Amino acid sequence: MYKIVASDLDGTLLTPDHKLAPYTKEVLKRLHQEGRDFIFATGRHHIDVAGMREELGIPAYMITSNGARVHNCKGEAIFKQDVTPEVVAGVVAMAKADPDLKIHIYQNDQWLLNAEDEKLRDFHDTFTYQLFDVENPPLDGIAKVFFTRDDQDHDKLVEWEDKFNAEFGDKANIAFSTPWCLEIMDANVSKGHALEAVAKEKGLTLADCIAFGDGMNDAEMLSMAGKGLVMGTAHEKVKRALPNNEVIGSCADEAVAHYLIENVL
Repeated sequence: MYKIVASDLDGTLLTPDHKLAPYTKEVLKRLHQEGRDFIFATGRHHIDVAGMREELGIPAYMITSNGARVHNCKGEAIFKQDVTPEVVAGVVAMAKADPDLKIHIYQNDQWLLNAEDEKLRDFHDTFTYQLFDVENPPLDGIAKVFFTRDDQDHDKLVEWEDKFNAEFGDKANIAFSTPWCLEIMDANVSKGHALEAVAKEKGLTLADCIAFGDGMNDAEMLSMAGKGLVMGTAHEKVKRALPNNEVIGSCADEAVAHYLIENVL
């Protein structure tokens, strides 16, 4: 039976208002009590997730920034892979010409944004952004660069996905975490490869892992794990990319917790 449980957060483990529900907390604590490892596997920043882990109250590994950072249960960084300065400078130079694009950068312990976005504050209890100058963006220590639009127009972001892939597809992993959030990591970064690294550190393999997710940034993890579960509310692109993976319910119904109780615990 699976010894490691890895889960995406937004759209997967968290409720639609981006919280850990009481029943889900109960189930994850039971996982820990029964000697299984839980791993947060998310596009969120490690500072943000550390607060959530503290709230949950169990030791858990954290795969953050889609695999660009991995922290062990003591909070120590055990893996780090930055986007190259060339790619950071290039994508910012391209994106700054579009006034409808919000440009976000995760640099070390900071979340940087090129313009105010009050709506995004609702996603985070203890972690917020600072503004940066697009004419002088930071280039070092960048876990990921990502893009949103106020109107959440997925098709417009797909146009940018194509442009970025044409220019940097061999140097970057470019994927949607949600239909309205386009993310850029180093080419060698994915949640799947980060999960493999954690499993190896524990003397296990990917076959010992079960994973849950709903975004294209989860695709590698869901295909590489021993079993990968796709949320019913996932974008159709995710379901098409993983046609043989089992589909479960929605985050609103705490489908991950119910699946674990019924099939793992």
